[in-house]
Amino acid sequence: MKNKKISYAITAKDLAAHMFQVSMTIEAPAPEGQVLVLPAWIPGSYMIREFSRNIVQIRAEAGGQPVELAKLDKHSWQAPPVKGKLTVHYEVYAWDLSVRAAHLDQTHGFFNGTSVFLRAVGQEDEAHIVDIQRPAHEAAAKWRVATALKELKAKRYGFGTYIAGNYDELIDSPVEMGTFEMASFKALGVQHDVVFTGRVPNLDIARVCADLKKICETQIAFFEPRTKKAPMDRYVFMTMVTGDGYGGLEHRASTALFCSRSDLPTTAQKGKEPSEGYMKFLGLCSHEYFHTWNVKRIKPAVFAPYDYQVENYTPLLWLFEGFTSYYDDLLLVRAGLLSEEGYYKMLGKTVGAVLRGSGRTKQSVADSSFDAWGKYYRQDENSPNAIVSYYAKGSLVGLGLDLTIRAKTNGKRSLDDIMRALWQKFGRDFYSGKPRGVTPAEVEALFDSVAGFKLKTFFDKYIKGTDDLPLAKLLPQFGVGYKDERKSTKPSMDVNLGRDGADCKLSAVHDGGAAQKAGLSANDLLVAIDGLRVTGNPANVDGLLARYKVGDTVQVHAFRRDELMAFDVTLQGDHVPGITIAVEQQKTSLRRPTA
Repeated sequence: MKNKKISYAITAKDLAAHMFQVSMTIEAPAPEGQVLVLPAWIPGSYMIREFSRNIVQIRAEAGGQPVELAKLDKHSWQAPPVKGKLTVHYEVYAWDLSVRAAHLDQTHGFFNGTSVFLRAVGQEDEAHIVDIQRPAHEAAAKWRVATALKELKAKRYGFGTYIAGNYDELIDSPVEMGTFEMASFKALGVQHDVVFTGRVPNLDIARVCADLKKICETQIAFFEPRTKKAPMDRYVFMTMVTGDGYGGLEHRASTALFCSRSDLPTTAQKGKEPSEGYMKFLGLCSHEYFHTWNVKRIKPAVFAPYDYQVENYTPLLWLFEGFTSYYDDLLLVRAGLLSEEGYYKMLGKTVGAVLRGSGRTKQSVADSSFDAWGKYYRQDENSPNAIVSYYAKGSLVGLGLDLTIRAKTNGKRSLDDIMRALWQKFGRDFYSGKPRGVTPAEVEALFDSVAGFKLKTFFDKYIKGTDDLPLAKLLPQFGVGYKDERKSTKPSMDVNLGRDGADCKLSAVHDGGAAQKAGLSANDLLVAIDGLRVTGNPANVDGLLARYKVGDTVQVHAFRRDELMAFDVTLQGDHVPGITIAVEQQKTSLRRPTA
């Protein structure tokens, strides 16, 4: 390790210009000339993002002399053979306020390793050391550091050197620096740090920690009911708080999150019931934490190892993202944070969202998984008519499988048993032994084996096929009612509406709907309905249409580009699903796990 280690020094060089300065030293560069590559994507976000576009300047030296770097492609460079150490200096522009890349200003700094750390090809398995240096700017005088990286000479939460066992661990450990608010708790003996960046007056961080502790302990016990042993020694929740943020990205021992300020509890609301926004935040935390097992350790075979330069195709994201979406809220119920009534209300919204788009009849969740790189992560105005979400429908697949297995085994087995079997066979030893992912064929075989019966028909219809999940038949077996009360007498154009400045825009026009049949298109700006002005508030359209009945024809004026057009629209009954799911007779409960 002493002779082959890869070392980096990273500092926030210019806060106002949003520029990180990185120096990389390779102790023993490849004799034929060292190749250096920056990843093109980040695991968990399935789209080529070409992070190398943010490298502003790059140069190299060896023995105090400049070394010319030959560019091989948009994210790769090669140095000529050199004697001794090779050092590469480069600047990275960081102005992407998201969980995927890097961001830097006078308030904080954040980076994922995929955005800032070049890879020394052929030396990925060597130890990687990072010196995170305090910025010289006075605004950073009181900054601290939050990361799941192991400290080498740095003190925890301080600037200094950290170490990763290999390149994969390095770039799977994001870093937040700033004057964040922080607290810690232990879940079944493992320290968990909670970090909030951004202004949050009177944040009730004690409540957040208490609730996260319940979630974390529930999930650790879910996968390891006997040992209650977590797969990491320490975990970090890093949350960037803004006015309207939402999202997250999982890592092996941490997660980067975005949330809205209004979603977080305040000390002024002590004793009050959790808000809907706060439950959404806890659900996000639950989702990303579940990924610690499901996708960070239990992985598709094509992710073991990742190829960071090209798309890594798998038809299994319905399992890794969809099942995680199924369990994120369900485990809130088991943790005692969400009522079953609240859970079924949220479930009804998910079912309605899936049934709303006709894309579900054209694309299976297996195909949606495979096509994530080009379709799900590159959605446009026609997406509701063309694709289905492997998150949303994948969660319903999880529910359908859980109910099917529980029903056929009289409650002796469930989806819980399948998840634990995946963990024991493919996940538990992922980072301690030879990494091995699971193939689609192994998934089906394991599901059959654990369930105790063949699930081929289920796979063919609901995973590889486009059939809707038979929830109306499955849920009543467990005393849970399912109703679809569509407002078919409500007149509708069958569109999705949005704002475009002061105008009302058609953000999506659904297949076979009244608007599409009349010739209206997505991105048209509505001007008037039967001579009455349409305002930028989408609710205004509902108010105007409420004066008509299904079958009436109205004249709609709209701008397409800069041309005013007129359309005669024959109104249809509202197609929006009205799903209600609720407990009617308590027979059994998804709240109770199988052991």
